[in-house]
Amino acid sequence: MSIPGFDAWLNSVQGRYVLDWEQANLDAAVADIFGFNALQIGLPQYDFLRANRIPLRQKAGTTGQVDALCDLVALPFASQSIDLVVLPHALEFSDDPHQILREVERILIPEGQLIIVGFNPFSLWGLKRYLNRSGNFPWNGSYISTTRLKDWLKLLSFEVDRGTLGCYAPPFEQQHWLQRWQVIETMGERCWNFSGGVYMLRAIKRVHSMRLITPNWKKMPVRAKALRPVAHKESNDH
Repeated sequence: MSIPGFDAWLNSVQGRYVLDWEQANLDAAVADIFGFNALQIGLPQYDFLRANRIPLRQKAGTTGQVDALCDLVALPFASQSIDLVVLPHALEFSDDPHQILREVERILIPEGQLIIVGFNPFSLWGLKRYLNRSGNFPWNGSYISTTRLKDWLKLLSFEVDRGTLGCYAPPFEQQHWLQRWQVIETMGERCWNFSGGVYMLRAIKRVHSMRLITPNWKKMPVRAKALRPVAHKESNDH
């Protein structure tokens, strides 16, 4: 992911604050997901699959230490071959997030799980992005709301299982200010949980079975039965 300011932000106070929350919540989310193949798309510097027990865990991305160096809109994996996909901050920094989701849907097995992490536009972090014109990460992304993301997932036959938000403190650049605002984390979850700076959304790929369509016999007109002539036997009285 060659984004201006990306590596510097990862090591900043803001970056550690966000990524610590994401790592803790993803560890908890992937721990109970089983299967044979798991894939992380994006942020290869972090192992968001470390708590998962699926035997084959891989990373895919456009740059960095990945197992599959590829374009995210054309993933080099067979259809219906992956049990779990973790997608941290890949959609909001892509020119074609819809195609990424279509590719993810293609490679996931039926009932496979997808976990998406993104920045919430309806938060103080979203406001910071609106006001910041530096072109640096993470303010240069196109933040996607959870409502819009749920609509996209629904069109692809995903069922949203659960979601959570975090990082309610303002995007301060100094550690001591973030520490002073730690109390707001608990308050935010209770009072204004829609305004977390980051969200994690979990969805399941549903594949509806085919149903044989049969004629509606009740509504079909009943044909009149043809009358068959009956031969009358004449009796002879002797």
